Amino acid sequence: MKENNEQKAALQALQNSLAGVPFVRVGKTTALETAADFQMELRVGERSIKILAQYKNNGQPRLARQAVLEMKESISKRGQTYGVFIAPYISPASAAICQQAGIGYLDLAGNCLIAFDNIYIKRDGAPNVRVQRRDLRSLYSSKSERILRVLLTRAKRTWKTDALAESALVSFGQVANVKKLLADREWLAAGETGIRLSDPRVALDEWASQYRFDRNRVANYYSLSDVAKCESQLAELCQQRKIRYALTAFSGAARLAPSVRYQRAVIYVDGNPDTIADRLGWKRVESGANINLLTPYDEGVFFDCREIGGIQIATPVQVYLDLQNYHSRAEEAAQAVRKVIEKSW
Repeated sequence: MKENNEQKAALQALQNSLAGVPFVRVGKTTALETAADFQMELRVGERSIKILAQYKNNGQPRLARQAVLEMKESISKRGQTYGVFIAPYISPASAAICQQAGIGYLDLAGNCLIAFDNIYIKRDGAPNVRVQRRDLRSLYSSKSERILRVLLTRAKRTWKTDALAESALVSFGQVANVKKLLADREWLAAGETGIRLSDPRVALDEWASQYRFDRNRVANYYSLSDVAKCESQLAELCQQRKIRYALTAFSGAARLAPSVRYQRAVIYVDGNPDTIADRLGWKRVESGANINLLTPYDEGVFFDCREIGGIQIATPVQVYLDLQNYHSRAEEAAQAVRKVIEKSW
C-alpha cells in the first residue's frame, strides 16, 4: 500500500492490538496491491496464520461491505488467513457487517473485534479523537440539514436532484454531496423515479444525536399573560407584519400531540425578537422566563410549517429535534411527536 500517516497508524494499531496476546508473535508485513492493503504473518503457538487487512479512510457501511466482500473472496483462495477491516472510525452498523461476515474490525483508537483460532480480542469505549468529524460536519451543516429535513418530512416521496434542491433551497452540488454521504451509510433507496431514505428512523436518530439547539440565539422574556395567549398574540402580530414565525419544542408539541403540557412558549421568529417583544409588552429577563424567542441558525427551520388552530407550527421533524436538545425533561413530549412523525412514514 502507498503509506500515509493514517495507513501507518492502521498498521501500528493492529500490531498494538495483537501485542497484548503473549502466545502471538508478529512476523513479516507485506504491502499488497489487490484485495487488501497489507498482509501480516503471525505465529500463534506452533501454527502460522496470515492476517489480510484493508484500510479505508471512511468506516461507514458501504465502504465496510465493499472491503468485506473483497477480503472474503481473497481469503477463500488462501489457507489459514483472517481478514481485518481498519478505518479511523467504524460505525456500529459497519461493525455488525464485519462481525456477521466473520471479518475483524479495528479503528485507530484501538476499538476492535479480532477473533480467530483461539484468539479473541474485543475492545470498546476507547475515546476516538478521529471520529469522522469532517463527514459529520458535512452531513449536519446547515445547508445539508435542509436536505435531511425535506427527506424526513416527505419520506414517502422519491426525489430527483432538481426537485430536492428546489425544495431544500440548496445547490445541485449540495444535494450530490449529501447523497454520497447518505449512500456511504446505506441509507438511500434509489430507483428510476429518484431517491428516498431507506430507513428514516435511523437517519432521524443520528441527526438527533448530532443536532445542536444552541446554534439558535435565544432571547428570554416574561409576560403576565398565560403562555397560550402569548403565542396567539405573537401569531397575530407576525401575520399582520408578514414576519415568518413557527412554534417549536413544547409549543409545537402541544399542537401536534395535544396531551403535552407546558409552561413556556418556544417560537422561531425571522425578525428582531426585542422589537416583537416590545410591541407585545413582554419584558426581557435573565431568569424566570415564560417565553423563548429563537433567532434560527438557518432558515431551513421554517420548511413545511403547517397551520394548526390559526398558528404556524414548525414541521414535526424540527419540533422533535428541538425537544431532544432543548430540555432534560422534554423526553416525553419528544416521544409523543416522534409517533406523529412515524405515522407519516
